[in-house]
Amino acid sequence: MRAYQGLPKTDNPKVVYTGPLNDEQKSPFYSRARAFLMPIEWEEPFGLVMIEAMASGTPVVAYNRGSIPEIVVNGETGYIVENIDQMIDGVDKAISGSISSKACREHVVRNFSKEKMTEMYLEVYEEIRGK
Repeated sequence: MRAYQGLPKTDNPKVVYTGPLNDEQKSPFYSRARAFLMPIEWEEPFGLVMIEAMASGTPVVAYNRGSIPEIVVNGETGYIVENIDQMIDGVDKAISGSISSKACREHVVRNFSKEKMTEMYLEVYEEIRGK
């Protein structure tokens, strides 16, 4: 693997920016990561990337913006934070093993599987139709 061209290098060998990854390339990264950071500063409408990380057993540490509270269960599948100090604390907690990989995967299966998403869309369509 090579670092993405054109970005500043870091002295930390554990930090590598790879640039965009396709679906096949993402899985090994998610499954080896100890935490997935989502330091967004806008109202994320839906965070598929967080679901992908949790499906691989990786806890998410994210700012409390947009859909984050609908996707991450604070203290169970990751940490929802308000500022950089809390993010640092959330990362420390996540990499300490305080979040179960199994809990992350089970949360995704229970709430975001193809079957569950289809069921939820059908419920919305039925509600729109007035049934």
